[in-house]
Amino acid sequence: MPDLPTPQDATEAALFSECWDAVLSYADLCTAGSSAARQLAAEAFSAGIREAREAEAITFRSAGRRPARLPRIPLLLTAVRNTAAAWEESGQGHKLDPDLRLWLNSDKAARFAGPPLQRPLALRGLRDMQEPDAALLWLAEVEALPQAVVARRLGLDPATLAEELTQVRGVFRDRSRRNHLDTQMDAQCRSYARLLDAVTRSAAADTPGDLSRHLATCVNCAEAAACLRLHGGGLPGALAGGVIGWGGLAYLERRRRAAEVRLGAGRPEAADAEAGPPNPGAHKARVVRNGLLVAAVLVSVLALAVSMTPGGTGDGTAARGDASDRRPVADPGFSLPVTAATQSPTDSAEPSRRAPHKNSPEPKNPKPEPQGTQSSTAREDDPEPSPSAAPACEVVYDLVNEWPDGFQATVTVTTEEALDDWRVGWSFRDGQTVGQMWDANFAQNGSRITAEAADYNRTVPAGGSLTFGFIASWEGENSPAADFTLNADACAS
Repeated sequence: MPDLPTPQDATEAALFSECWDAVLSYADLCTAGSSAARQLAAEAFSAGIREAREAEAITFRSAGRRPARLPRIPLLLTAVRNTAAAWEESGQGHKLDPDLRLWLNSDKAARFAGPPLQRPLALRGLRDMQEPDAALLWLAEVEALPQAVVARRLGLDPATLAEELTQVRGVFRDRSRRNHLDTQMDAQCRSYARLLDAVTRSAAADTPGDLSRHLATCVNCAEAAACLRLHGGGLPGALAGGVIGWGGLAYLERRRRAAEVRLGAGRPEAADAEAGPPNPGAHKARVVRNGLLVAAVLVSVLALAVSMTPGGTGDGTAARGDASDRRPVADPGFSLPVTAATQSPTDSAEPSRRAPHKNSPEPKNPKPEPQGTQSSTAREDDPEPSPSAAPACEVVYDLVNEWPDGFQATVTVTTEEALDDWRVGWSFRDGQTVGQMWDANFAQNGSRITAEAADYNRTVPAGGSLTFGFIASWEGENSPAADFTLNADACAS
């Protein structure tokens, strides 16, 4: 298994964490076992990150119009499919799902290597958009992230996100319409092209009988209709099927089920969880189990067996430029900001115990977990734990990734009692400094760190879990966190 690429900075480390669970989820669909899934995910992740860095370097050096490319997550997902195709060609096809092997050797897979104008319409439309706009569309429609989380991920204003998303959907429709007209098609398809554009603009428009019969028999025109029809809830499927290809709808279902878990079966305040790429030295996939609800979701995911419509990768032909080519709807500055924690010169008392590392088991179908959000300063410092307090919670401290001067970790706290709000505290014995945190607000006072609930995950049911992640710096030693408390009560670890 290849080493995963090393994050170049804290912002890229957070981005790695956000993308890894998506890559592992799709790799699991593509393979015949969990070990093969981790291997495929690691190879594809490394290849995709190299491709993304090379594309960014070219864009930085070029003074002209940026080359068409996918945003980070769909780019990495197509890298999974491309790596699977390479496995099939190199004699490792026995590690892949049998249905995927059949698809890789079919004409559907050949679309990806064919002329750009014959590649899936959704793929071409997404590639032709400004990258911030394409990222907004993908995160909201396919990854099924709540709009508040999408806004934090992309650095956008939550108050205007719904309006921006509506505009971005319109941009995608326009790109798809123009790409459809540019596609080589027979006389019958050409005769229906403008009628198809008209009837898909409004939910109130009726589809004529002859067009309906044509859509039932013509794959390309049906694909175009799915991309042009923004109402009716079909856009996520059109994007997933057209960009990812095989397994696109099954992947979409996994992401939606993961979103339901994040929202606590309808409670927007339920705790989120954070996934990240495995430690390069251990090459292990990590899954944080979020109570019995997650277990039920994993069982249901095991039952998924879906064969998907084709999608593609490679360079597509850019649509003709207009004002939206020059200025994206979404703010292009969508990397996660790095926020320094407040720090006091006064050190707290030496921690009384040390929390060991705990590794979660590696199930066949890892649950995709939510992504990181911007950190902010907590309201007050957490007091030292009371030695006499009975454990009211259990903590798992997970070192996700580590590099020479920094590391990424997650904290999962299981509570015995229902919570309307929460504050988690802990100590670092080696002077580690937290620089960024997601799914919680934080403050640091010497060696003592306090993490408080975000607005969207304050409520936790009895027996439930809360999870947040962070990036920190270290020097010399990086021993695990210790002396965990939940709302000032000591926790077992």
